[in-house]
Amino acid sequence: MVITGIDNQRILNQAFDAVKTFHPLGEHELAAIVAKTRQVVAEGKYELFKTSSHFDTTARHPDWLGDDNPGVQKLAPQRAG
Repeated sequence: MVITGIDNQRILNQAFDAVKTFHPLGEHELAAIVAKTRQVVAEGKYELFKTSSHFDTTARHPDWLGDDNPGVQKLAPQRAG
């Protein structure tokens, strides 16, 4: 699945065309894609947003999150230390 922004009519029409021509993959088609991508997926090489903090600016600026709300503090109190 791909979620795209629609910033012009051409992109909107492309999304409509994708919906109109969509058909589910057959069992063999899906198995072929899984087999072809298994190694790369297992390594996470191209998914830095999942396997690193490279795209996680909040990890570098946790202060942006502010303090936990009272409900969170009650469920997970901070330990002194």
